Amino acid sequence: MAATGNADAPVGRGELIAAVDRALHTHGRAALTGAAGAGKTALLTALAAAARSRGETVLRLDPEAADRHIPEASVAALLTAVPAAVLDRLSGPQRTAIALLRRETDDLRAGRDRIALRLAIVEVLRNLAVNAPVLVVVDNAQFLDEESVDLLRFALRLTPPRVRTLVAECARGGAPVAEALCGPGTRGTAIPPLGADEVAELLVSHGLPARLAGRIHRASGGNPRLALALGHSLAESREPVHHADTLPVSGQAREVARRLLAEAPAAARPTLLLAALATRPTTALLRRAGRPDAEAELAAAEQAGLVTVAEDGTVEFTAGALPSVLAADAGWPDRAAGHAALAAADDDPVQATRHRALAVDTPDEDLAAAVSEAAASCRRRGNRALAAELGMLAADRTPADRPGAELARLVAAAEDAGCAGRADLARRAARAVLARDASPADRVRARLAVIDAAGQALADLDETFAHAALDAAGDPALQALVQLRVAWKLNLSDGDPVRSRTAAAEAGELARRGGDTVAEAMALTVRARMGRILGDPCAETILAEALALPSPEVPIGLRNAPRYLAVRHALFDDWLDDARQQLLALLPAVERTGSCEDVFEVLRSLTEVELRRGRCDAGMAWARRSLACTIEAGLSPGPAWYVAAMAEATGGSFARATGYARRGIQASEEERDQVFLSRSLYALGTVELAMGETAKAVATLRRVADLEAAQQVVDPSILRWHGELAEALVAADALDEAAGLVAGWRAVAVDLGRPAVIAALDRAQGLLLSAGGDAEAAVRLLTYTAQRFAELELPVERGRTLLALARVERRRRRKAPARTALAEAADVFTAAGAKPWAELARETPAPRPAPGGPLDTPVAAALTEAELTLALLVGQGASNQEAAAKLFLSVKTVEARLTRIYQKLNVRSRAQLATALRAR
Repeated sequence: MAATGNADAPVGRGELIAAVDRALHTHGRAALTGAAGAGKTALLTALAAAARSRGETVLRLDPEAADRHIPEASVAALLTAVPAAVLDRLSGPQRTAIALLRRETDDLRAGRDRIALRLAIVEVLRNLAVNAPVLVVVDNAQFLDEESVDLLRFALRLTPPRVRTLVAECARGGAPVAEALCGPGTRGTAIPPLGADEVAELLVSHGLPARLAGRIHRASGGNPRLALALGHSLAESREPVHHADTLPVSGQAREVARRLLAEAPAAARPTLLLAALATRPTTALLRRAGRPDAEAELAAAEQAGLVTVAEDGTVEFTAGALPSVLAADAGWPDRAAGHAALAAADDDPVQATRHRALAVDTPDEDLAAAVSEAAASCRRRGNRALAAELGMLAADRTPADRPGAELARLVAAAEDAGCAGRADLARRAARAVLARDASPADRVRARLAVIDAAGQALADLDETFAHAALDAAGDPALQALVQLRVAWKLNLSDGDPVRSRTAAAEAGELARRGGDTVAEAMALTVRARMGRILGDPCAETILAEALALPSPEVPIGLRNAPRYLAVRHALFDDWLDDARQQLLALLPAVERTGSCEDVFEVLRSLTEVELRRGRCDAGMAWARRSLACTIEAGLSPGPAWYVAAMAEATGGSFARATGYARRGIQASEEERDQVFLSRSLYALGTVELAMGETAKAVATLRRVADLEAAQQVVDPSILRWHGELAEALVAADALDEAAGLVAGWRAVAVDLGRPAVIAALDRAQGLLLSAGGDAEAAVRLLTYTAQRFAELELPVERGRTLLALARVERRRRRKAPARTALAEAADVFTAAGAKPWAELARETPAPRPAPGGPLDTPVAAALTEAELTLALLVGQGASNQEAAAKLFLSVKTVEARLTRIYQKLNVRSRAQLATALRAR
């Protein structure tokens, strides 16, 4: 019998823990239900720890499956934790009954007195509750023996309110044991599955890569134990973990999945197997496939938490690992029979052909040709992932005497997988191509598919690039395709736009010689993109040249299509309505291609456009779609988490934005994605600045500045961190550094013609003027800057400028203008849907004292916010070292800042400073 539970703090369960704790204090009883691995034990451990911290006595019982068959075993185990002094206060018959139960005596002359035993348990609980409240915790209540349930039910019914009961049970659709222990009508609180973000946090806490969170969330259905088991299986697999699209459901993960499946009745198993084999199972399909009682059997499986059945009959497994284990555990005859039945029942010709091919394991050219045509049909529909799977299946069913047909099908499957971002299928197809007598062109196409499927994780593919370059030697068109990917990698993974531009120029020349206008246009696009980054005035001319070349509407790799780069430039230049119209026109086109990365790119840009336009609700919706697209397709999550962080930072919640940004940072660091690492850091630094965490904001945004400098980024309109860092430096009292930053980047922005960047730097300059004592000039500049943002139709930036104006007005003790600016900022933010900023505008606009408070004096007004924060710390007795640690500063900076504070307040010591702060 287990004596302890999982001591790890449960991830993503804070609100649930608080709710259960409230129920315990309000009603004295609470029950939790959930599937195996849902995290019941971790929740009970956290709640028990909270009770102990309040001085409560906790009695915990953790029965195991074998205990169910031993009468009174669980109650006996519970009573072993009761102190002897409590037992000694029992009457003779009651003490004897407890001794007999605990096998402490062999004196059986008096026989078992069941009434004395029941009353003894009641008295034990009452005696324990005399000195402190008692929490009785029962985990795995479904394993309690019947006698123990009866004894505990009787005792808990008669205990005083100071005895509370917390029960967890692995039960669905009710909690029979929990109801017996907690009282009639008790319904267990179902433990919800973890979200994708919470799965990410769980993985990180166990040392697993956060970038796998989307795929593991989908495969686990948010079940914590299954998620961790899948994460460990993946980390131990031979494949590179950042490329694992189809997760290995083996070892512990398979056992967890089997335990979940065991909750369903045996009669439902054949129906579940058919559903697992079908791509889009419905109750109607399963009935036609020979399961007339499908609805009832699926209802039982739904009760067990294995599937959900929609009103239209669509069946979906709650965890992606479940169908994998069902199919793997079924023998070949059962799988073949299931596919044969589905082939006859499915009215989708593509799916029927797929099932026909999976029902046999012998080569058949007619069947292979039919499957290949089904793959082509999927390709036309934009379902490139299914096209890749069917292409592999067609190659597998191709007879040995048709090697040319087999090779062509493998190459097509690899390219479909590359377009869909299915790195697992791309690698399988590429390995098969390379194992055959393939032409250099086919070998290059297969290797490029692996590169295209890798997403952001190009850093580990140097060997693939080298082999592709060798295979392409002598063919300018093939060399152009390889060199184009090299240019992508140099920017994304190496953070070197100069070398990327050079590689793109070489790719363009090779493409021109090889007659490939599509590759030539894409190479010109890369040159234009890198030129914009580097501040090259010729970038727009190069982009116009790319746009003039004939090319498909959406070639593979949308980010390097000239039309899409034109949209990005419109976004950078704040031509937002134009960018939005072009993106909405592009969206259906990219959805037809079946490239998930292309779809994400459009969704990402739509998010950024709507946020900047002050349509935060729309931006949040696009961000949710981009995150769902990333999780569904198994793409690299760093970019999607950055997009989610920016959406939350503008229109959602600063707390959620921080979580997304941190996950984006970790994922990008794991994949060595320099581009989106700086973006996620920028999102985090923006939130830290907004929340007043000045020292953290400075440190974070300095990292952005360093990364951008290392990547030689010149154009400040692409990632607008410059004004944010300058504001953070002003708040941290690093005025000289802030002044240099504003002056330097303002000159660049003026030279390149970036009005929104200039306005953001002017906002920082206004705060700098205020910190330097020129409040009148600061007010004039901030008022002008707010109007400038209004003219640029950037409402959120205008609202932020009005917030800055309110802080300046308040600092010079002009309360009415400060209130007016605040109210106007709140109205602007509310109209834009910028919820966290609107909340900020409704609060007191700085760490300033309330009117009439002890620091509502010229003393406080004389200091900057950074100085006031340090003065308060030192005045409360903090040493220089302690203040430096708390404010993330060096001791030298603290000493210099204290010297300025002393000068401003005309004091000479820490004691005089404390006196000045109190007295004035």
